[in-house]
Amino acid sequence: MSSLPKIGWIGAGRMGVPMAGFILKAGYPVVVYSRSAASRGKLVAQGAVEATSVAQCACETEVVFSCVSDDTALREVALGLQGVLINAKPNTVFIDTSTVSAEVSAEIAEEARKIGIPYLRIPISGNAASARIGNVTALVSGPETVWNKVRPIVESFSTAQVYLGGGEEARIMKLVVTLLVYATAQAMAEALTLGRKAGLDWSLMLDTLGQSTLASPWLIAKVALMKPRDFTPTMTARMILKDLDLMLDAARTNAVPLPVTALTRQLTQALVGEGYGEEDYMAAIKLAEKQAGLSADQIDFKP
Repeated sequence: MSSLPKIGWIGAGRMGVPMAGFILKAGYPVVVYSRSAASRGKLVAQGAVEATSVAQCACETEVVFSCVSDDTALREVALGLQGVLINAKPNTVFIDTSTVSAEVSAEIAEEARKIGIPYLRIPISGNAASARIGNVTALVSGPETVWNKVRPIVESFSTAQVYLGGGEEARIMKLVVTLLVYATAQAMAEALTLGRKAGLDWSLMLDTLGQSTLASPWLIAKVALMKPRDFTPTMTARMILKDLDLMLDAARTNAVPLPVTALTRQLTQALVGEGYGEEDYMAAIKLAEKQAGLSADQIDFKP
């Protein structure tokens, strides 16, 4: 019989399925719950045991992960009558990997403290494509002794782990990282549009960026997708509106002006309004091209 702890996984979406899949490959027994039976089935096919409720997932496991969409979903998963905190066994570790507000996370932390459930915040820096190859960074905060205990589990689906503190530090760090990503994406859209309208070759321009001082793993990955103009979503434009709202809410709480982020939010809303909401957020390029008056013939890229 395996001496490894039994893992509960709640939320089998674009990020949840690959991350839980790596835990299974590492040999951990996994119990999975997702509202979608089809999503649960993706992990059951890899060897997970199916649960029919959050409560069942929580009460049958020793470490419970959640990977859900927003504050409302996390509050229900954590604090609802069928939620993790009410139904978990004593000393079960609860780990949330979602991108949510520090305020809701702190509310959950307080309830977890009252009943003696260790709670870790581990939002993930990466996207569905990087999660599929295990190339994501785990941003960690919460009790450090608990983190040291569960770290091998998290290492199974991430290439880097950064411990940031005992409270909500990981929540804020995730917003810091994504703020830079989304602002850079918007700047890249504008820069590429300027270059294209001024007559630069599309592929050569992208190759040059990939060899410039700006080159980073993120930019190089986006260059590879933008050369053939592949806007298959790693994160949809519609989905990042939630993250941008979290950044602006945090800015209000901390009295920090974020003018670039506020503009990025409005431009992303325009992107959704133009019908690009279900494409990758790099479809900001399409909106910038349209606003610059570029026609399809002028874009005429060479993959």
